Amino acid sequence: MNVLRGVKWPYALIALLAVAAVAVGALRPQFVTAGTSSKKKPGATDRIRQSPPPTLFSDAEIAAIGGKVDGERKKADALFAQWKKAHGTTRDDKAFAAWAARQVPAPPTAARRTAELRQDQQLAKARTAAGKRAATWLELHGKKDIWKLYLHDQRELVPAQQGKAEKAELKAALKMAKAVSDQVAAKDEQPAPYVLDPALRPEKHVKPGAKGPYSYPSSHAARAAAAVTYLGSLSPHRAEDYHWMQDEVLYSRLYMAGHVTSDITAGTLLGDLIGDYELTVSGR
Repeated sequence: MNVLRGVKWPYALIALLAVAAVAVGALRPQFVTAGTSSKKKPGATDRIRQSPPPTLFSDAEIAAIGGKVDGERKKADALFAQWKKAHGTTRDDKAFAAWAARQVPAPPTAARRTAELRQDQQLAKARTAAGKRAATWLELHGKKDIWKLYLHDQRELVPAQQGKAEKAELKAALKMAKAVSDQVAAKDEQPAPYVLDPALRPEKHVKPGAKGPYSYPSSHAARAAAAVTYLGSLSPHRAEDYHWMQDEVLYSRLYMAGHVTSDITAGTLLGDLIGDYELTVSGR
Protein backbone atom coordinates (compact mmCIF):
# COMPACT_ATOMS: atom_id res chain seq x y z
CA MET A 1 0.00 0.00 0.00
CA ASN A 2 2.29 2.71 -1.27
CA VAL A 3 -0.13 5.48 -0.28
CA LEU A 4 1.28 5.08 3.23
CA ARG A 5 4.80 5.93 2.19
CA GLY A 6 6.59 9.29 2.37
CA VAL A 7 4.65 12.51 2.81
CA LYS A 8 1.36 10.83 1.87
CA TRP A 9 1.52 8.52 4.89
CA PRO A 10 0.47 11.03 7.59
CA TYR A 11 -2.74 11.86 5.74
CA ALA A 12 -3.67 8.19 5.29
CA LEU A 13 -2.96 7.62 8.97
CA ILE A 14 -5.05 10.59 10.03
CA ALA A 15 -7.92 9.26 7.93
CA LEU A 16 -7.60 5.91 9.64
CA LEU A 17 -7.59 7.56 13.03
CA ALA A 18 -10.71 9.53 12.18
CA VAL A 19 -12.54 6.30 11.39
CA ALA A 20 -11.28 4.78 14.64
CA ALA A 21 -12.41 7.83 16.59
CA VAL A 22 -15.92 7.54 15.16
CA ALA A 23 -16.02 3.86 16.08
CA VAL A 24 -14.89 4.61 19.62
CA GLY A 25 -17.52 7.32 19.92
CA ALA A 26 -20.23 4.95 18.77
CA LEU A 27 -19.21 2.38 21.35
CA ARG A 28 -18.72 4.77 24.25
CA PRO A 29 -22.27 4.42 25.70
CA GLN A 30 -21.58 0.74 26.26
CA PHE A 31 -18.72 1.52 28.61
CA VAL A 32 -19.68 4.76 30.34
CA THR A 33 -22.64 4.87 32.68
CA ALA A 34 -24.75 7.95 33.35
CA GLY A 35 -23.08 10.48 35.62
CA THR A 36 -19.59 8.94 35.26
CA SER A 37 -16.64 9.58 32.99
CA SER A 38 -14.07 7.15 31.69
CA LYS A 39 -10.54 7.51 33.05
CA LYS A 40 -9.11 4.81 30.85
CA LYS A 41 -5.53 5.53 29.79
CA PRO A 42 -5.38 6.70 26.15
CA GLY A 43 -4.44 3.93 23.74
CA ALA A 44 -2.01 4.08 20.84
CA THR A 45 -4.69 5.32 18.44
CA ASP A 46 -5.66 8.19 20.74
CA ARG A 47 -2.05 9.16 21.43
CA ILE A 48 -1.21 9.41 17.74
CA ARG A 49 -4.49 11.17 16.97
CA GLN A 50 -3.55 13.76 19.61
CA SER A 51 -0.04 14.03 18.11
CA PRO A 52 -0.29 13.37 14.36
CA PRO A 53 2.96 12.71 12.50
CA PRO A 54 4.90 15.51 10.87
CA THR A 55 6.57 15.00 7.50
CA LEU A 56 9.05 12.18 8.08
CA PHE A 57 12.48 11.54 6.61
CA SER A 58 12.97 10.90 2.91
CA ASP A 59 13.66 7.45 1.49
CA ALA A 60 17.14 8.64 0.53
CA GLU A 61 17.93 9.61 4.12
CA ILE A 62 16.86 6.32 5.65
CA ALA A 63 18.24 4.02 2.95
CA ALA A 64 21.69 3.51 4.48
CA ILE A 65 20.54 2.31 7.89
CA GLY A 66 17.85 0.21 6.22
CA GLY A 67 20.51 -1.54 4.20
CA LYS A 68 22.63 -2.22 7.27
CA VAL A 69 19.84 -3.96 9.18
CA ASP A 70 18.58 -6.06 6.26
CA GLY A 71 21.25 -8.69 6.89
CA GLU A 72 20.16 -9.21 10.50
CA ARG A 73 17.02 -11.01 9.30
CA LYS A 74 18.95 -13.96 7.85
CA LYS A 75 21.20 -14.15 10.92
CA ALA A 76 18.17 -14.24 13.19
CA ASP A 77 16.42 -16.93 11.16
CA ALA A 78 19.53 -19.15 11.26
CA LEU A 79 19.96 -18.67 15.00
CA PHE A 80 16.29 -19.22 15.74
CA ALA A 81 16.36 -22.50 13.80
CA GLN A 82 18.85 -23.73 16.41
CA TRP A 83 16.52 -22.77 19.26
CA LYS A 84 13.53 -24.39 17.57
CA LYS A 85 15.43 -27.60 16.91
CA ALA A 86 16.35 -27.88 20.58
CA HIS A 87 13.12 -26.60 22.17
CA GLY A 88 10.36 -27.12 19.64
CA THR A 89 7.36 -24.81 19.54
CA THR A 90 6.41 -24.79 23.22
CA ARG A 91 6.31 -21.36 24.87
CA ASP A 92 9.03 -20.81 27.48
CA ASP A 93 9.51 -17.05 27.65
CA LYS A 94 12.03 -17.11 30.49
CA ALA A 95 14.34 -19.62 28.84
CA PHE A 96 14.05 -18.00 25.43
CA ALA A 97 14.72 -14.49 26.76
CA ALA A 98 17.91 -15.73 28.46
CA TRP A 99 18.98 -17.49 25.26
CA ALA A 100 18.18 -14.49 23.06
CA ALA A 101 20.24 -12.22 25.30
CA ARG A 102 23.25 -14.49 24.74
CA GLN A 103 22.87 -14.19 20.95
CA VAL A 104 23.49 -10.43 20.99
CA PRO A 105 27.08 -9.90 19.78
CA ALA A 106 29.65 -8.44 22.13
CA PRO A 107 29.85 -4.63 21.94
CA PRO A 108 32.09 -3.23 19.20
CA THR A 109 35.64 -2.17 19.87
CA ALA A 110 36.30 1.30 21.22
CA ALA A 111 37.77 2.31 17.85
CA ARG A 112 34.67 1.21 15.96
CA ARG A 113 32.35 2.91 18.39
CA THR A 114 34.37 6.11 18.11
CA ALA A 115 34.07 5.97 14.32
CA GLU A 116 30.31 5.46 14.61
CA LEU A 117 30.10 8.37 17.04
CA ARG A 118 31.68 10.56 14.37
CA GLN A 119 28.87 9.58 12.01
CA ASP A 120 26.33 10.81 14.55
CA GLN A 121 28.30 14.03 14.96
CA GLN A 122 28.19 14.61 11.21
CA LEU A 123 24.44 14.04 11.18
CA ALA A 124 24.03 16.48 14.05
CA LYS A 125 25.72 19.23 12.06
CA ALA A 126 23.07 18.93 9.36
CA ARG A 127 20.01 18.82 11.61
CA THR A 128 17.03 20.94 10.62
CA ALA A 129 13.93 22.03 12.51
CA ALA A 130 11.83 19.68 10.36
CA GLY A 131 14.23 16.82 10.99
CA LYS A 132 14.07 17.36 14.74
CA ARG A 133 10.28 17.32 14.65
CA ALA A 134 10.30 14.07 12.71
CA ALA A 135 12.89 12.45 14.99
CA THR A 136 11.09 13.54 18.14
CA TRP A 137 7.80 12.08 16.92
CA LEU A 138 9.46 8.82 15.88
CA GLU A 139 11.35 8.54 19.16
CA LEU A 140 8.10 8.89 21.10
CA HIS A 141 5.72 6.79 19.01
CA GLY A 142 8.23 4.35 17.50
CA LYS A 143 8.48 2.42 20.77
CA LYS A 144 5.01 0.85 20.66
CA ASP A 145 2.27 3.12 19.35
CA ILE A 146 2.86 2.91 15.62
CA TRP A 147 3.09 -0.89 15.69
CA LYS A 148 -0.10 -1.19 17.70
CA LEU A 149 -1.81 1.16 15.27
CA TYR A 150 -0.72 -0.92 12.29
CA LEU A 151 -2.16 -4.01 13.99
CA HIS A 152 -5.37 -2.13 14.80
CA ASP A 153 -5.74 -1.49 11.08
CA GLN A 154 -5.34 -5.19 10.33
CA ARG A 155 -7.69 -6.27 13.12
CA GLU A 156 -10.59 -4.62 11.33
CA LEU A 157 -10.37 -7.40 8.73
CA VAL A 158 -10.24 -10.49 10.96
CA PRO A 159 -12.62 -12.21 13.41
CA ALA A 160 -12.72 -10.58 16.84
CA GLN A 161 -11.19 -13.52 18.69
CA GLN A 162 -8.29 -13.72 16.24
CA GLY A 163 -7.71 -9.98 16.52
CA LYS A 164 -7.66 -10.21 20.32
CA ALA A 165 -5.06 -12.98 20.19
CA GLU A 166 -2.87 -11.05 17.74
CA LYS A 167 -3.02 -7.97 19.94
CA ALA A 168 -1.82 -9.99 22.94
CA GLU A 169 0.97 -11.60 20.89
CA LEU A 170 2.28 -8.29 19.57
CA LYS A 171 2.18 -6.86 23.08
CA ALA A 172 4.17 -9.85 24.37
CA ALA A 173 6.80 -9.45 21.64
CA LEU A 174 7.22 -5.73 22.32
CA LYS A 175 7.46 -6.33 26.05
CA MET A 176 10.10 -9.01 25.70
CA ALA A 177 12.11 -6.92 23.23
CA LYS A 178 12.31 -4.06 25.72
CA ALA A 179 13.07 -6.30 28.69
CA VAL A 180 15.89 -8.21 27.01
CA SER A 181 17.46 -5.17 25.34
CA ASP A 182 17.43 -3.31 28.66
CA GLN A 183 18.99 -6.32 30.38
CA VAL A 184 21.82 -6.59 27.85
CA ALA A 185 22.40 -2.82 27.89
CA ALA A 186 22.77 -2.83 31.68
CA LYS A 187 25.30 -5.65 31.41
CA ASP A 188 27.42 -4.21 28.59
CA GLU A 189 27.31 -0.58 29.81
CA GLN A 190 27.90 1.18 26.50
CA PRO A 191 27.13 4.90 27.00
CA ALA A 192 24.73 6.56 24.61
CA PRO A 193 26.36 8.87 22.02
CA TYR A 194 24.96 11.99 23.68
CA VAL A 195 26.60 10.89 26.93
CA LEU A 196 29.96 10.58 25.19
CA ASP A 197 29.40 13.96 23.54
CA PRO A 198 26.83 16.03 25.48
CA ALA A 199 26.80 18.65 22.70
CA LEU A 200 24.81 16.18 20.61
CA ARG A 201 21.76 16.49 22.90
CA PRO A 202 22.18 19.61 25.05
CA GLU A 203 18.55 19.38 26.17
CA LYS A 204 19.32 16.11 27.97
CA HIS A 205 21.45 17.90 30.62
CA VAL A 206 24.00 15.10 30.97
CA LYS A 207 25.98 15.43 34.19
CA PRO A 208 29.80 15.46 33.91
CA GLY A 209 31.17 11.98 34.42
CA ALA A 210 27.82 10.26 33.80
CA LYS A 211 27.97 6.75 32.35
CA GLY A 212 24.33 5.98 31.57
CA PRO A 213 21.94 5.69 29.95
CA TYR A 214 23.38 2.74 28.07
CA SER A 215 22.53 2.26 24.42
CA TYR A 216 23.78 -1.16 23.27
CA PRO A 217 21.57 -2.71 21.98
CA SER A 218 18.88 -0.25 20.95
CA SER A 219 15.51 -0.90 22.56
CA HIS A 220 13.76 1.03 19.77
CA ALA A 221 15.45 -1.21 17.20
CA ALA A 222 14.59 -4.39 19.09
CA ARG A 223 10.93 -3.47 19.41
CA ALA A 224 10.67 -2.31 15.80
CA ALA A 225 12.24 -5.51 14.47
CA ALA A 226 10.05 -7.73 16.65
CA ALA A 227 6.96 -5.87 15.48
CA VAL A 228 7.91 -5.88 11.80
CA THR A 229 8.73 -9.60 11.85
CA TYR A 230 5.42 -10.37 13.51
CA LEU A 231 3.21 -7.98 11.52
CA GLY A 232 4.86 -8.86 8.23
CA SER A 233 3.98 -12.50 8.74
CA LEU A 234 0.34 -11.62 9.40
CA SER A 235 0.09 -9.37 6.37
CA PRO A 236 2.94 -10.00 3.89
CA HIS A 237 1.55 -7.60 1.30
CA ARG A 238 2.13 -4.72 3.74
CA ALA A 239 5.66 -5.77 4.70
CA GLU A 240 7.22 -3.01 2.60
CA ASP A 241 5.38 -0.35 4.60
CA TYR A 242 6.39 -1.92 7.90
CA HIS A 243 10.03 -1.99 6.86
CA TRP A 244 9.81 1.62 5.74
CA MET A 245 8.53 2.68 9.14
CA GLN A 246 11.18 0.57 10.84
CA ASP A 247 13.88 2.41 8.89
CA GLU A 248 12.31 5.75 9.83
CA VAL A 249 12.47 4.87 13.51
CA LEU A 250 16.05 3.61 13.28
CA TYR A 251 17.28 6.66 11.40
CA SER A 252 15.69 8.94 13.97
CA ARG A 253 17.80 7.31 16.69
CA LEU A 254 20.98 8.12 14.79
CA TYR A 255 19.76 11.58 13.84
CA MET A 256 19.28 12.62 17.47
CA ALA A 257 22.31 10.66 18.75
CA GLY A 258 20.39 8.22 20.87
CA HIS A 259 22.38 5.39 19.30
CA VAL A 260 25.23 4.54 16.97
CA THR A 261 24.89 2.06 14.12
CA SER A 262 26.11 -1.01 16.04
CA ASP A 263 23.44 -0.34 18.70
CA ILE A 264 20.85 -0.45 15.93
CA THR A 265 22.07 -3.63 14.24
CA ALA A 266 22.38 -5.50 17.56
CA GLY A 267 18.89 -4.42 18.59
CA THR A 268 17.50 -5.48 15.22
CA LEU A 269 19.00 -8.97 15.50
CA LEU A 270 17.47 -9.34 18.95
CA GLY A 271 14.07 -8.11 17.79
CA ASP A 272 14.06 -10.40 14.76
CA LEU A 273 14.73 -13.36 17.05
CA ILE A 274 11.87 -12.37 19.33
CA GLY A 275 9.53 -11.91 16.39
CA ASP A 276 10.41 -15.41 15.14
CA TYR A 277 9.79 -16.83 18.60
CA GLU A 278 6.40 -15.19 19.06
CA LEU A 279 5.21 -16.33 15.65
CA THR A 280 6.35 -19.89 16.35
CA VAL A 281 4.95 -20.35 19.85
CA SER A 282 1.65 -18.76 18.85
CA GLY A 283 1.30 -21.17 15.95
CA ARG A 284 1.64 -18.63 13.16
